[in-house]
Amino acid sequence: MPRPGGPMKVGEKSKDFKGTMIKLFRSLNKWKSLVVVSLLLALFSALLSTIAPNRLSKLTDVISEGIRPNASKIQEISKEIYSNAMRNYVAYITSVEDDFNIINSDKNKAIVDSETGELIKEFNKLSDNEKARILKDIEIDGITISVKDQIKYLGIVNSMDDSMVTDDLLVLLDKLPKSIKTLIEPKMNMSKVKQRALVLAIIYIISSLFGYVQAYIMATISNNYAKKLRSDISNKINRLPLRYFDNHETGDILSRVTNDVDSIAMNMNQSLATLVSSSTLFLGSIVMMFITNYIMALTAIAASFFGFIGSFILLGKSQKYFTQRQEELGNINGHIEETFSGHNVVKVYNGESEALAEFDRINEKLYNCNKKSQFISGVMQPLMGFVGNFGYVAVCVVGAILVMKNKTSFGTIVAFMIYVRLFTNPLSQIAQSLTGLQSTAAAAERVFDFMDEEELSDQSHITGYVDGDIVDGNIEFKNVHFGYNEDRVIINNFSAKAKSGQKIAIVGPTGAGKTTMVNLLMKFYDINSGEILIDGVPTSNLTRENIHQLFIMVLQDTWLFDGTVRDNIKFNKANITDEEIWQVCKVVGIDHFIKTLPGGLDSNVGDNDSISQGQKQLITIARGMVEDAPFLILDEATSNVDTRTEELVQKAMDKLMEGRTSFIIAHRLSTIKNADLILVMNNGNIVEQGTHEELMKKKNGFYANLYNSQFEIN
Repeated sequence: MPRPGGPMKVGEKSKDFKGTMIKLFRSLNKWKSLVVVSLLLALFSALLSTIAPNRLSKLTDVISEGIRPNASKIQEISKEIYSNAMRNYVAYITSVEDDFNIINSDKNKAIVDSETGELIKEFNKLSDNEKARILKDIEIDGITISVKDQIKYLGIVNSMDDSMVTDDLLVLLDKLPKSIKTLIEPKMNMSKVKQRALVLAIIYIISSLFGYVQAYIMATISNNYAKKLRSDISNKINRLPLRYFDNHETGDILSRVTNDVDSIAMNMNQSLATLVSSSTLFLGSIVMMFITNYIMALTAIAASFFGFIGSFILLGKSQKYFTQRQEELGNINGHIEETFSGHNVVKVYNGESEALAEFDRINEKLYNCNKKSQFISGVMQPLMGFVGNFGYVAVCVVGAILVMKNKTSFGTIVAFMIYVRLFTNPLSQIAQSLTGLQSTAAAAERVFDFMDEEELSDQSHITGYVDGDIVDGNIEFKNVHFGYNEDRVIINNFSAKAKSGQKIAIVGPTGAGKTTMVNLLMKFYDINSGEILIDGVPTSNLTRENIHQLFIMVLQDTWLFDGTVRDNIKFNKANITDEEIWQVCKVVGIDHFIKTLPGGLDSNVGDNDSISQGQKQLITIARGMVEDAPFLILDEATSNVDTRTEELVQKAMDKLMEGRTSFIIAHRLSTIKNADLILVMNNGNIVEQGTHEELMKKKNGFYANLYNSQFEIN
């Protein structure tokens, strides 16, 4: 099974999504205005992105008009030439008929007014020479069209029907005389192109600028918020009682500081703005599609609808496989960790075959659910690609039909190809954003739970103080009672006195309460009743910081941070010279070892295997000697070293104990025979006390039996 204290599992959901998100946004109060600005920028950027295709459509129409011959100009030119021809033809026939007295002027007027069609037919029957005598040069849009060009144009047009003239403009264009061709040939309206291109460019630039500023603001907010959270957690750790750390895995606490805070920052940065912009794009694209062309809008939505249904069905089927995959992944990791950590035991008891069989069983289950989840999720991308491409095809086909019927323009088709993408992509982004917000809520819930943990009692009212430079060094436990809870009382009516300079050994079986006594003395826990007095002052009247200043602690587990030997020895002591450090090292007996290091005091050490356990312990003893406090606590300080190293450490500890009231917790009773007072504990009570010799003389004494059991051979 997955081990506690690891990073938050993928897909973990918040127990109270709404409440946690409200609490998260309240904690963002310092950056509330910036968050609002960022979301508004994301909104405006998305709105501009939905407006841009409509402007692109208009630009496309201007460009497409500029690359097509001017069909409307054909009609204008034909009308102008025929009007000129009819005026001149009527004038011509009128003068002839007047000469021959065929008809009077009223008759001529009637012909012009009511028989234009007949006149055109009669005019077209004339020869080119006759037409040349009748026609005159005309001017259209500043271009002079000569009689010769008019006759040529009329000849070309008369040889084609009306549909051929409008449908075969490019063919007609090659046959026309130059003067008329100049009027009809494609002309790009560059002023309109520049104007609309400029508007489109401004829209895209502003949209991109809004997006950039929004991303910058959200990145700044999320990183500053993560920084604040880490600082708050760090400060919170210093205010938490030791009880919390006893009941929680170290990995779990570290995960809240690192993984959970990073998850909040990352998802908040990506999900909030994406959710706003994607929702705006989705709704905005729908609105703009209906504004642009409702028929093509219905086509695009219908084409995408079936693809989305398929996507949601696949997501629903794949979710259970993803959940199973996470469970089986945790199972296989747990099995591997157990097998590898207990590899020697597995080998000794010939458990390889069973371990391998169990691994194969879990691995097979992981393989099956992983294959199914990956296959189904792998179909999503091509399916969404198909939805988008199918939408492109649908709007192109329907758009082409509408263009043929003059119901829309080519630019509208271009706009809808962009709208289809704007319509399909946001849905997957919205889904990802919602998933990201779920992860944010889950991580935030863990962080907020940690921040809401009960803290150490307030010490602002405490005014007592013991000066470490003038302290006598007497400590007394007076009728101390303590339990982690009401049902688990560990220390019962404990009383003892430690005089200045004495070596007090605390011995007893595991669980007797030895370390608990030290924790109470250091005020890591508050006692239930009774008193602990330091030079007659109750610890309840002293702050924890004051008490910690009075004690040196050398623990069983050595701790060195990643830094130089100098920094490790003078930890938290600023005014310590190298000469003082070397003097302490010489007393402890590690000066020779430090001189053998490449950089001496400047050599980097850490909590790793580059130096031995004994050398680490000697460095921690040197650190304690530099601290120079009046009281000393040694908690199993020699339990992790070999016999030879134990002698070196013991000599160093003897130096450290000189002139200090010392409390020594030890399982190796041979190391505390010279103690001034031995307190023998069992079940939270002192059952015996005295010197080694006094305790050994007691017949069937608890200490004597405990001491002799070390040398028994079964």
